[in-house]
Amino acid sequence: MAPLPKPSAEHYDLVVIGGGSGAMGISRRAASYGKKVVVIEEDGRLGGTCVNVGCVPKKIMWYAADINESLKEAPEYGFGDVNNKPEVPKFNWNYFAEKRDAYVRRLNGIYDRNLEKDGVEYLSGHGKIVGKNQVEVTMRGEDGNFNAGTFVVSGDRICVATGGRPVIPSDDKIPGASLGIDSDGFFALREQPKRVAVVGAGYIAVELAGVFNTLGSETHLLIRHNTFLRTFDSIISETLQDYMGKTGLKVHQKTNITRVEGEKGGPLTIHTDNGEPFEVDCLLWAIGRRPNTDNLGLESVGVETDKGGNIVVDKYQVSSVPSILAIGDVQGKALLTPVAIAAGRRTSNRLYGPEKFKDDFLDYSQIPTVIFSHPTSGTVGLSDVEAKEKYGAENVRVYRSRFTGMFYGMLEHKAPSAFKLVCVGEEEKVVGFHIVGQGSDEMLQGFAVALKMGATKKDFDDTIAIHPTSAEEAVTLTAANLVKD
Repeated sequence: MAPLPKPSAEHYDLVVIGGGSGAMGISRRAASYGKKVVVIEEDGRLGGTCVNVGCVPKKIMWYAADINESLKEAPEYGFGDVNNKPEVPKFNWNYFAEKRDAYVRRLNGIYDRNLEKDGVEYLSGHGKIVGKNQVEVTMRGEDGNFNAGTFVVSGDRICVATGGRPVIPSDDKIPGASLGIDSDGFFALREQPKRVAVVGAGYIAVELAGVFNTLGSETHLLIRHNTFLRTFDSIISETLQDYMGKTGLKVHQKTNITRVEGEKGGPLTIHTDNGEPFEVDCLLWAIGRRPNTDNLGLESVGVETDKGGNIVVDKYQVSSVPSILAIGDVQGKALLTPVAIAAGRRTSNRLYGPEKFKDDFLDYSQIPTVIFSHPTSGTVGLSDVEAKEKYGAENVRVYRSRFTGMFYGMLEHKAPSAFKLVCVGEEEKVVGFHIVGQGSDEMLQGFAVALKMGATKKDFDDTIAIHPTSAEEAVTLTAANLVKD
């Protein structure tokens, strides 16, 4: 479905600004209840960050890096000469990037067709709120500019689902900072940099540094504190930092960039407050994201935002203006695609669905998430520190296991696996589950269901293990695995 050249109506039940995951969740579900819905996306393609410059192309790059590791390990599994290991073929970054982007374009087309199938109108343009029930749409022309006319539509409700974007320090703060790229720019690279510096300590920084490092780039990860992934349970941050440092990733602890010298696209000299300057071919900032709330007209109708620019909403995703909703990253909580989709669907269920959904809303607790690190890791629920703060240290029991998975038993090179179960109370209700190791990304989903259902340690113990797997460790933890403070 190509976007319409102009709105087909002046009034809609729901006007959605944005075309990413949250927008798809709320618009398509509303349309399934027979509502007249229009989606306004200014980027020129549907799918938002996740499909275009986020989780989808990132996971594809992770697959490529994972295959590179498997090729290196293959001789020890009997493929080739283990004593004279064959050289791993050079990774063709340009070829793969083009193929990856073609896949993303196919997904864009699927999003287009899904809207058409569900009867949701799609306008390519910039949406700006000009009244509590009105949106001005400046249409995008064939040349990509917003010059194809302006229309005003009204809606019983307006949903802002415009997502967020990565940030880069200003040159005023760090001279030469703009010579670097952000995570969006990672997917614009058409050649693999031989040397790269990634700045940041969150999961995006760790994931992209892992891809670069595993594919053979000399990779520096610059973090402000001693450890990365500090918002995750310590078993994840400590296990990954120790292991990834042994695979060649150069982690610069307590390090801040003070100046960058060079030319865009050329070698860059990185000056820091800790150590000698060093040269790279690419500098990538992964230091955070900000919501796309600029030029939306929010202030003109009194929509409240916090100091970070996020739209403040209640548990029903309703802003300070009752007719205006906010879904996904733009409201600043749990910046994850499945969260945006779930919040959007539940909101439409509540607004337009049957009586059983009249109080439907998204519970933002116990949201599982995976870090596509090397190896992968995953988490759901509270860390041990959070659990002790919430329930009191005397009421918390922590079970922990570290081991080498069976796959690596055949290899000289050993990657770690680690499990942690956080339990509270006499019944040992499981409130946190954290894993590192091969298969963590697929393993976590089922355990997340268990936590959501209120599983106890006994429920885990009573579940028969699947052998031989790494996952069986979660249901075979004993008193010997208790962490003693």
